[in-house]
Amino acid sequence: MGRTKENAPKTYSLRVTEHAFQNIDNITGYIAYIRHEPLNAIRIGDELLKTFDRIEKNPLAFRECEEIPTINKIYRKAVCLSWLIVYKIKPSEIVILGIIHGHRRQSKIKNLRKAR
Repeated sequence: MGRTKENAPKTYSLRVTEHAFQNIDNITGYIAYIRHEPLNAIRIGDELLKTFDRIEKNPLAFRECEEIPTINKIYRKAVCLSWLIVYKIKPSEIVILGIIHGHRRQSKIKNLRKAR
């Protein structure tokens, strides 16, 4: 009754780019220091990290990123509150490229393809 090795879900490692870490820092810093809502900044940071965990467990559960079209659909985006988390699925790892507010222009999302 148990899963065989062939049927076991594929496991991925998660890598967050420096650009994505900077995005998190900018988002939470703006909310905490500019808007003077430090508790809200903590809540949003926690939600982003929870979404990272969900992406790591099942990266194909989220929609393809239409702004970066590819044949094999390796670029995906997850929605977390008002932000879009754009990531790339590689054979053995998932790379979080960046976090962009949902109301930003599409060109900002296309630029994430260059993030390392």
